[in-house]
Formats: sequence, C-alpha cells, structure tokens
Amino acid sequence: QVQLVESGGGLVQPGGSLRLSCAASGFTFGSYVMSWHRQGPGKEREFIGSIGSTGGGTNYADSVKGRFAISRDNAKNTVYLQMNSLKPDDTAVYSCKATRVGYSAISYWGKGTLVTVSS
Repeated sequence: QVQLVESGGGLVQPGGSLRLSCAASGFTFGSYVMSWHRQGPGKEREFIGSIGSTGGGTNYADSVKGRFAISRDNAKNTVYLQMNSLKPDDTAVYSCKATRVGYSAISYWGKGTLVTVSS
C-alpha cells in the first residue's frame, strides 16, 4: 500500500524555521522525483520545489527560493523541506508528491501537514 505521510507542521512565529518530513512506503522511493506543494487559505495549490530521484536537480518556486531547501534520504525513504525566514504568507497545508521518473502519469500524494506562521 502506497503511503506518503507528512509531519513537522505546526505554529511558528514570523522569521522562524520549521522542518517538514515526508515518509514514503509502498513503492520504490529511489525511482521517484519528490516535490513539495502547498495550499494556503483561499488559494490555489502552489508548487514549491522538487528534488531528483538521486538527490540532485533541485528547483524552487521564486516565492521560496533562498528560504526553503529540499533534501532527501533514500536510505530512509524520506524527503525533507527545511523552511527558514518564514512569513505569514507561508501559512498553508504542505503536501509532498512522488512522481515516477519517466512516467509522469504515475504519482502519489500525501495528505499534508498544516503550517501556520503567526505571532
């Protein structure tokens, strides 16, 4: 059974940091590109960034470039999202997605974890 389970969300003050994790199971993690997405209140879902199947090839949305960093540990089947210099506009449900390398139609989503940036 395929599962993507995000964790690490919560309440953080503006300027603070948070690290999200996404634990994968039920598929060959190292054969998938992993990406993070978010959906803020009243907003469309937004792509944040992605990382290649072997850990290289990261890319980020302009809105988070320089503040967020994605990494992965294929031995632990886990992808991470390090978020620094958080702003109230970063408040959203953050979800991870796995996309099969070479087969973009094969993808899985996690249910998300809520991040609230507020003083």
